[in-house]
Amino acid sequence: MQNFFRRTILLIVGLAIPLLFACQSSPQVDASPAVSSGLSAAPAKLDPLPYDYAALEPYIDAATMRLHHDKHHATYVNNINEALKAYPDLQKQSVDTMIRNLNNVPEAIRTKIQNNGGGHVNHTMFWQIMAPKAGGEPTGAVAQAITQTFGSFDALKQQFNKAGADRFGSGWAWLVSDRQGKLSITSTANQDNPLMKDPNAYPILGNDVWEHAYYLKYQNRRAEYLNNWWNVVNWQAVNQRYAQAQEK
Repeated sequence: MQNFFRRTILLIVGLAIPLLFACQSSPQVDASPAVSSGLSAAPAKLDPLPYDYAALEPYIDAATMRLHHDKHHATYVNNINEALKAYPDLQKQSVDTMIRNLNNVPEAIRTKIQNNGGGHVNHTMFWQIMAPKAGGEPTGAVAQAITQTFGSFDALKQQFNKAGADRFGSGWAWLVSDRQGKLSITSTANQDNPLMKDPNAYPILGNDVWEHAYYLKYQNRRAEYLNNWWNVVNWQAVNQRYAQAQEK
């Protein structure tokens, strides 16, 4: 009986030793999460929303946010990566750099980068300048600049909303700043970004007036959407972009 137990123990030890060495020699798997590259293009990535889909209710509904971010924005990102597959040198640039220098983008993919790169940059900003429990009066340096330029916040809203309402078809309304901190309002068609035409027109605030941004909730009532949108504007983020504009 003792010999039986001795043989059993030796057999177990004999099997365990190779397994132990195998575990020690196995390569370690890096379980750390991948860091999103945001507006980098190697490849471009879709960052998650900084809040829940329903966080901007009742002004922007959860169904719109899910469709807008997970489908429309994701498509822009996928199209960028598809367009850049044959251009490894361009993959080293940020999407922001490419849309600022469209003439340097090969003609074969220039329109794709203009449309999809613009869509990626525009929407990345759009999610950041909105927040739950936001809105209200502007704060900080941008509040002073608004008063100096437009006379009042109400005057800014009227002019900005008009730019959005007058944009025929799809596009954006923008509040831009130059390097001296001077503000102006403009609008662009489709997914064009103000920086595509004017490197000194840095967008600090933008509202998407494509129908996919509001139609599920507001149908054809774009003016109502434009008015309600001010209730989700994140003035802290707008102030950060205003400071960045003067550093560019």
